[in-house]
Amino acid sequence: MSTDETMPRETMPRDDGLPGKVAVISGGVSGIGLALAQAYARAGVATVLGYHPGDPHDPEAAVGAVREQGGRVLAVPADVRDRAAVEELAETAVREFGRLDIAVANAGILRQADLADLSDEDWHAMLDVDLTGVLRLLRAARTRMASGGAMVAVSSIAGGVYGWDGHAHYAAAKAGVLGLVRSLGVELAPRGIRVNAVIPGLIETPQSLDARNSLGPEGLRAAGAGIPAGRVGRADEVARVIRFLTSDDAAYVTGQQLVVDGGLTVRFPD
Repeated sequence: MSTDETMPRETMPRDDGLPGKVAVISGGVSGIGLALAQAYARAGVATVLGYHPGDPHDPEAAVGAVREQGGRVLAVPADVRDRAAVEELAETAVREFGRLDIAVANAGILRQADLADLSDEDWHAMLDVDLTGVLRLLRAARTRMASGGAMVAVSSIAGGVYGWDGHAHYAAAKAGVLGLVRSLGVELAPRGIRVNAVIPGLIETPQSLDARNSLGPEGLRAAGAGIPAGRVGRADEVARVIRFLTSDDAAYVTGQQLVVDGGLTVRFPD
């Protein structure tokens, strides 16, 4: 009797190609990055988590949370504005775990500034992290990644789909991420490396809970009522999409962008 006949379909083992792989995640100790590291731990993927040394998030707590899920994990200080630090982040994966299969550019900042108050310095600071920082990680991963590797960059519906008043520099950076991903998807495909983007909608993370630069708790609750799903999203819901894009289940997907927003961007306006 065949395996198909003896094993219920829902309990059949499925090989998505992830067990044994190694991932590097910038912005990895909070929000979507941490949720992804935990998802990878459950899938048998070792992770190296990059974090900004000045951030308030505790890297040791993040490491503990990933290890609770059975994962092998390291946290490494890495300012994505510093090319050498990003190169070291990628090299750590190879040195400590023997390979690098997945790179996820998740690090980002969010600052509110109306056009009249937006200085050149603020503009360049935003792009240096949210766009050039993505480039730095994907470039560092490219030289260390063999055929079959996968990269994902985190964009946003602000810039990726919508405009956002008071956040032109943020939206410009996030829109630029999509152009970068499309071009690298073409460039790296002959090497067997896939490059995709996720576009999160309104997701509850430390960044979106910042009432000064983003919506804050009250704003998120109010916005959730206008989303077809009836609520804002969770970090783990975005993480599972990234996990899919970096698995063999998405082996023929590259240069694409996947919106994770509970239907917000396709909703017919009132």
